[in-house]
Amino acid sequence: MKLDEMMDEIRDVNLNYLMLAQHMIQTDKTAAVFRLGISQDVADLIETLTAAQILKLAGSGMLVSRFRFDDGMVLNMLTSYTKDRAMAQSHAAILMAGQAAFA
Repeated sequence: MKLDEMMDEIRDVNLNYLMLAQHMIQTDKTAAVFRLGISQDVADLIETLTAAQILKLAGSGMLVSRFRFDDGMVLNMLTSYTKDRAMAQSHAAILMAGQAAFA
């Protein structure tokens, strides 16, 4: 993949993420803050972004989202295909809920 193609892909991911995040925040801010793993301040900022600001941020050249889990245990729980998958995913959600939101 060429650098230009990678930058286009990053822009597309950012644009989709920001549009989804803004919609989620406008629909149910409390749930969006939890599901996106962001602080209330960041949610307030995303909620007020104009279309031009979203496009500018999307084209910044770096991903605006990040993985919420920093250890393999949570990732393993989310991708586990055991008989008790629902329990593993619930446990992972509880662990992620206890993590601090990033500003």
